[in-house]
Amino acid sequence: MSKQDMNENPQNQHLSASVALDDEQRIRVLSPAMLVFRRFIRNKLAITGTIFIAGMFLFSFVGGWLMPYGESQVFTEYVDMSKDYAGASRNTEYKFTTVDGSDFPMIARSQFVLAINDNSPAFSSQGVDYSLENIGAGFYRISALKEAATAAMIGGKYSIVTAEGVTDPRLKNEFMRAIEEKRDSFESGGTTYIVITQKKNIKACVSRPVAIATLNIFDFASQEADMGFEFRHEAALAYSALMSQAAGVQPFEAGGARYELALEEGMATVYSLSDGARTVYANISEYIVQAVYGDVFLTIDYKNKVKDCINEGIAEFTFADETGEERTYAILRNNEQWTIKWVEETLVTQNYKFPSREHLLGTDGNGMDLLTRIMYGGRVSLIIGFIVVIIETTIGVILGGVAGYFGKAIDNLVMRVVDIFNCIPSLPLIIILGAMMDELRVDPQVRMVLLMLILGILGWPSIARLVRGQILSLREQEFMVAAEASGLSVNRRIFKHLIPNVIPQLIVVCTMSLGNIILTESVLSFLGMGVKFPFASWGNIINAVSNVHVMTNYLFVWIPAGFCILITVLGFNFIGDGLRDAFDPKMKR
Repeated sequence: MSKQDMNENPQNQHLSASVALDDEQRIRVLSPAMLVFRRFIRNKLAITGTIFIAGMFLFSFVGGWLMPYGESQVFTEYVDMSKDYAGASRNTEYKFTTVDGSDFPMIARSQFVLAINDNSPAFSSQGVDYSLENIGAGFYRISALKEAATAAMIGGKYSIVTAEGVTDPRLKNEFMRAIEEKRDSFESGGTTYIVITQKKNIKACVSRPVAIATLNIFDFASQEADMGFEFRHEAALAYSALMSQAAGVQPFEAGGARYELALEEGMATVYSLSDGARTVYANISEYIVQAVYGDVFLTIDYKNKVKDCINEGIAEFTFADETGEERTYAILRNNEQWTIKWVEETLVTQNYKFPSREHLLGTDGNGMDLLTRIMYGGRVSLIIGFIVVIIETTIGVILGGVAGYFGKAIDNLVMRVVDIFNCIPSLPLIIILGAMMDELRVDPQVRMVLLMLILGILGWPSIARLVRGQILSLREQEFMVAAEASGLSVNRRIFKHLIPNVIPQLIVVCTMSLGNIILTESVLSFLGMGVKFPFASWGNIINAVSNVHVMTNYLFVWIPAGFCILITVLGFNFIGDGLRDAFDPKMKR
């Protein structure tokens, strides 16, 4: 066929172009890398996996950079919250006030209660005799007794012996007269003696007040007010006298100060009299009203308001505080106890806040933006996956290459090391090491580095076996004979000629291992043994779902992180399958 005919016939031109041996396009199609690439892009699952992984990288690294929130930023807000402010109860236990310098221990207090129940005028505790006297209106004066004389029955007559140091000459006669008249007390030489009968012996004792006991509660106008024995004792006497009158005012003195006790609307109020001024000093009632917080002092007016509401059955009231601001309080009753609540503006974290414009995926249990945490968690999970693959690949390639090339004793030694590592229970070991790091309180960043090293060191045996097997089959090939004949060093033969021929299989294995490593890290973080707060990972985000209530009612907390793990692992598996098929020479071109 002439050149002119070829130029005139377009079909001939096309035929000539298709059979040209120096066609640049034909050379490019025959390139091994291009063949692998074309096989890979024809695999729809591989392309899907690539899109998944590219999307996760953009989401984690670029998205985290674009987000206006920080990884550990906590969001708070002020809300009106009903909180316990105070508590009230009707007192049913005796309250004791001791004399300064005296001691009235708990065992003696228990014996006092038993004596009250038995209507006994005296009791003993730890070798000390006590007398009790009802001074009226639920007040009891407790005195310690010191023995002054003892009367014992001898031959039908009493023999009286005075205690050491007693000099009253009339004591024996007055004591005998009190015994004959069966009196509980008597006077001699200006001193009052208490008569106590104990089996066959009768004692005459001098009493010394040590405490006062009452079911009534003293509420003072200020924290600095006198709450000592003298004031309570004199107030008790005045209160008893006033209750017998059921009205009026009863004056009394204590500590050099003058007071008045008045009965007003069924409540006893103590007024302080100073320079002609009459100010409220204390109240006496059967109710205990206490603030929930120790640094809050409740005024008498507030306590009186609470008591009035309790007596009248009112469930809500308003009261103006010291600044004049009125607040509303609610009273909740539980048997003989009342809880006073109030509404206070409180700064709280936005825990488990549902998705909104400010937080597209809501917030977690710590009040942190979930979308931001998932983005930063993706960074951690992906970085851990790649670094672990690099560590295990480096170790596996070196040891596997040396074992496969040299064989014999070196191969046997390396393979036994591989067998030992394969026998190590990886997951229990990692859990134990995680518990040790918890106990030692290892820094979260150091813990993350140690986690990557542990996973990398435990994961290299499979890669070493793969590299060894490939090199065993490659070292007898003609190109290796030529390399040895050309005098190349052992390092160059292994790492320049043998290892590059194993890279396609390594790429496939490493790609598919990435998904497994991310799953392992997520499981460890979910169990609390992996990445720790404040760093986020997909695993410890899901770990925040610690109970059924959160799992069922706040699906937005854990489903997005689980979906990210699913997409990432699927993506790496799809890419690994696609690379395996693309590198397979038996695949159709």
